[in-house]
Amino acid sequence: MATAIYLEHYLDSIENLPCELQRNFTLMRDLDNRTEEKKGEIDKLAEEYIANVKNLASEQRVQHLQKIQNAYSKCKEFSDDKVQLAMQTYEMVDKHIRRLDADLARFENELKEKLEVSGYESPDAKTLKKGESRAVREKRTPRGRGRKGSDEDSPKKKKMKNGPDLSDALLPMQPSDVLDMPVDPNEPTYCLCHQVSYGEMIGCDNPDCPIEWFHFACVDLATKPKGKWFCPRCTQDKKKK
Repeated sequence: MATAIYLEHYLDSIENLPCELQRNFTLMRDLDNRTEEKKGEIDKLAEEYIANVKNLASEQRVQHLQKIQNAYSKCKEFSDDKVQLAMQTYEMVDKHIRRLDADLARFENELKEKLEVSGYESPDAKTLKKGESRAVREKRTPRGRGRKGSDEDSPKKKKMKNGPDLSDALLPMQPSDVLDMPVDPNEPTYCLCHQVSYGEMIGCDNPDCPIEWFHFACVDLATKPKGKWFCPRCTQDKKKK
């Protein structure tokens, strides 16, 4: 599928997004206005109650307090509706972001397949192959056999033996690059580093964990562990108990 088709489909999918966002923001503004009006009503009721409480009968006091409580309940209802709208708006935008990421991944895979068919090799891949050939020659010597050890079994070495991912060659991105990117103040942050989500992440199996999600690199993980996993903070809390 050509790049233009991906772009056309994505633009079609977000055609109605501005109108939907505007509708939600208008509803949220309306809820804010109604909440402010209700708060003004509560203030008046409270002032009336304080001014006349000595002259009110017991039943009248209960009725007046009930009015104030009902007004507070209405305020909470408006606030809950606003929170739901905000979550709906966030999910709406996040859905399109996930689709963009998926389309980008598919496009990179298609580009990779076309480059493999055409026999294209990136400069990084050519350099790596030369390094592998040199390593093979060194292994054939006694010194090369003597150096064979745990370093060759490390994840980094294994990745180099298999060759770099073409997407890394085309769009190189390191965790440090992600950390240097400007953070949207509305984007939720995670992990011990208090950064946005990127790369592979793992969730803590403690339901009361205050952080919940962690970047692999920040908790010294290369692959997802088997069974339950607890973050360093929750593990330390368990030991204290």
